[in-house]
Amino acid sequence: MVSPLCTIPLFNLFYSILPFMKNLKLNNKFYPSKIPSKKLMIILHGRGDSSDGFTWLPPYLKLEDMNYLLLDAPYEYFGGRSWYGMAPDQEEGIIASSKILTEILDELFEEEFQASQSFLFGFSQGSLLTFEFGGRYHKTLAGYIAISGYIYDAEKLLIEMNPKVKEAKWLCTHGTSDGVLPYATSKAQVETLQEGGFDIAFKTYDKDHTIVEEELGMIREWMKNI
Repeated sequence: MVSPLCTIPLFNLFYSILPFMKNLKLNNKFYPSKIPSKKLMIILHGRGDSSDGFTWLPPYLKLEDMNYLLLDAPYEYFGGRSWYGMAPDQEEGIIASSKILTEILDELFEEEFQASQSFLFGFSQGSLLTFEFGGRYHKTLAGYIAISGYIYDAEKLLIEMNPKVKEAKWLCTHGTSDGVLPYATSKAQVETLQEGGFDIAFKTYDKDHTIVEEELGMIREWMKNI
């Protein structure tokens, strides 16, 4: 799998030591806001990666009133982590990971952070969970960002979704040259959700299975406008 970082200049963005939030069910890294805030961005990595793979994102976005929580997926995968199994055995892991995420977000949004001001961000496997978990979660977030992923079962999601997520903003991006998750498949799945009432902005990029700088700039502006 192509690293999502490979096409982005680093600009000394890596931090060797980051604090973490205790008592959560998943290992994590926590990046506190520079300005006190109840805003939170939860970041879900892709298969074989970990929270280490996204430590560059908070300083790159430069949102001073945003707290960031980078979560490690629950399952080991060849030195990295994974949210669910390989096809055709995805569903069990998706359900289990969604249950864990529900418990974590319920705890976070009890007092410390505000769901209506927060964002869920996912790349690849994390993108799938942004849809499959985020669309069903009982609290509605300010925004959902799904990068280079797919939806496990769009029709079932429309039946089981929290109807209030239609009030939120969704952003999905995908590359026309994605060699891991085909562009046409993801686009068709997003269109199914759009037809079902999801307010999803779908953005196309000339890229492989990665994140590019132009895309990040767009994401930053999109978040600022919510």
